[in-house]
Amino acid sequence: MRLLLLLAVLFTTQNSLAAQVSIIIDDIGYRQTDEAVLALPSDITLSVLPHTPLGEKLAAIAHDKGHEIMLHLPMQALNGKEMGPGGLTNQMSEQALKQAVNDAFKSVPYARGVNNHMGSLLTQLEGPMIWLMESLKQQDNYFVDSMTTRYSKASAAANKLGIPLLRRQLFLDNDVSPQALERQFNQLIQLANREGQLIVIAHPYPETISFLKANLPRLSEEGITLVNASRLLTYRIAQKEPAASDKAHLR
Repeated sequence: MRLLLLLAVLFTTQNSLAAQVSIIIDDIGYRQTDEAVLALPSDITLSVLPHTPLGEKLAAIAHDKGHEIMLHLPMQALNGKEMGPGGLTNQMSEQALKQAVNDAFKSVPYARGVNNHMGSLLTQLEGPMIWLMESLKQQDNYFVDSMTTRYSKASAAANKLGIPLLRRQLFLDNDVSPQALERQFNQLIQLANREGQLIVIAHPYPETISFLKANLPRLSEEGITLVNASRLLTYRIAQKEPAASDKAHLR
């Protein structure tokens, strides 16, 4: 009995020390090709845009297949790009913003967390971020700051309200050429081994899906465990700026 207990403790300790990566695929809900994400392992987290033609259906199917579901909440960007339905803007009152958040949740079943879609303008504003986190507190959700600007105040607001928080550390597919995907994946492996835990954001591009299918087995070969985003909340990732190569990617 003592030997079994010792082995169990050793196994748990080894697993807790292993590098862990969460890959979030967001921007899901508009394209028929987005269904390809359902062929990825269930440890891939899927973040779904609200009020989209396929969002509710894909969230339900993915949940049944074991994926963790997030709400990919549109927020106003500095470049003025169209956000799509359900977007949060700096012109909204507190009541209007919180209603938009609640409506977005209703359109994406099983969402356990939220990350921002675009938002390089809105995430810099303390007031709207506090209102957002107050809404998430009512929903008992966590927040992943996509870090579309280095000046984001979303993380500070989440910490202030006690919202479980993670921050994106790497974008995988700003460039979907094979060479660029390979370069970013190698960086993923290096950062995961160095930091211990890593949050990565990617998108449902056909090139990305094909690359992940072919290359995800490399993670276990490197001693890295792929986990859903909420698993990393246990470890409260040390908050750091995103990699230098990602800093200029404002959305």
